[in-house]
Amino acid sequence: MTPRPLWIPPALQREIPHLAAFFPDCAVLPEGAPCPDGALIAGEGAAAFHEGPWVAPRFHDVKRAVGLVVPGLPGPVHADDDRLDAAARAALPFSRFVDPFHAKPCSLAEALDTLSLWRATVTENRGIGAFLYMAVWQRREIARAFGHDQGHAPFFLRTRAALAEGNGALLAWASKLRPEAERAAKMPVWRVEDGFIRSVGLGVYFAPAASLTLDPIGMHYDAERPSRLEKILAETVFSPALLARAAALRAEILRLNVTKYNVGGAAPPLPATPGRKRLLVVGQVEGDASIKYGAGEVRTNLGLLKAVRAAAPDAFIIWKPHPAVETGQRRGYLPPDLAAQFADLVLPQGDIGSLFGQVDGLHTLTSQAGFEALLRGLPVTCWGRPFYAGWGLTEDREVVARRQRFLTLDQLVAACLILYPRYQDPMTGLPCTPELLLERLGDATAWPSPPLFWRGYRLVEKLFGRVQLGLRQISLLAR
Repeated sequence: MTPRPLWIPPALQREIPHLAAFFPDCAVLPEGAPCPDGALIAGEGAAAFHEGPWVAPRFHDVKRAVGLVVPGLPGPVHADDDRLDAAARAALPFSRFVDPFHAKPCSLAEALDTLSLWRATVTENRGIGAFLYMAVWQRREIARAFGHDQGHAPFFLRTRAALAEGNGALLAWASKLRPEAERAAKMPVWRVEDGFIRSVGLGVYFAPAASLTLDPIGMHYDAERPSRLEKILAETVFSPALLARAAALRAEILRLNVTKYNVGGAAPPLPATPGRKRLLVVGQVEGDASIKYGAGEVRTNLGLLKAVRAAAPDAFIIWKPHPAVETGQRRGYLPPDLAAQFADLVLPQGDIGSLFGQVDGLHTLTSQAGFEALLRGLPVTCWGRPFYAGWGLTEDREVVARRQRFLTLDQLVAACLILYPRYQDPMTGLPCTPELLLERLGDATAWPSPPLFWRGYRLVEKLFGRVQLGLRQISLLAR
């Protein structure tokens, strides 16, 4: 039987760009084609629809339908689900469901998973009364990530103006939030920072973050006080299904060799070092909040390199500077000749992911690279107190007395990559799962280029960074 043609009005195509996927039993006419006699017209007659019990929330300027009730056309047969109320059960025979991230039909359970994620996220978003310290280039993504049907909270750069808003929680960029501002706030203070699988590219070059960590207690990098992540790690009863999901997620990260920034290309193969253990030592931005609040006795890149050499005098040590430091725009620069006094090899270029399979262990202060090394089964020594230390999976030179629980690697992954962060699809701008983000990391077309103004500004920033790096190299600017 020939499928009945379906014509979608241009306005609907713009409003619901994946609308055709809701009508897989119809022959959807190409965009711009005239409407022939006898065709179904989306939104009218037998093809009239509404979201009904499947209504999806809006995130500022972004909305995608997940389920439609089409009374004139039967929907596919769906299995029952205990999450359905009476209205949803009544609508089910005429309901059609679509995965909005791939624009293809999906099951009832998959649709409910998406709606549950979105509804929980937007409910939390409605509690935000003001944004503080968000950079101008971040605001579009922040507005979507923390927006709702009425738009989004106002942005402020001045602390006093934000504190005067007094309508809901104050959401502040954590590394810029001063303790005195937090003490002065009369409303709840929530903190936000980049997540652990961030993007393709660096924040210093205006690559938007596709994952964010929202914390109303503290912040994951601040070992001096508890955080929401620490609470999750210490108290969660991890179900077998969650642990299975964490194991699959970790396997996919290893298959794709994903890291936080995913930049720089492959590092060169390491030389043969017969009889010598190869240790990767990773540098950090020395002005970073994780150093300020998580480092111990050793607090600098040079201090770390010296400490590792003293602890492992016979090892082959590879020094990997932080990519943001190498742009010249962040502190922590270590001249190669100075690094070479304690390291056998200095590798400023290349993505760190290509080094994990070539080394026998990793040493760090508080870098997330230690977490990424744990995912790959490498021994990790922490000279500071990062979020993944103190749970029985690392060799710790500093102690966080609050952390008394011993965790498995999959429990750590479940907490840090599934339960704690938020994820935002770079293609649609909508909340998504970590699994979808991993898929997008393998698709270069999923990551939109920044607007022309920011691309030009980025070129200026790169040039300025090179000047700064040159000044750091000759000690005319603080390293």
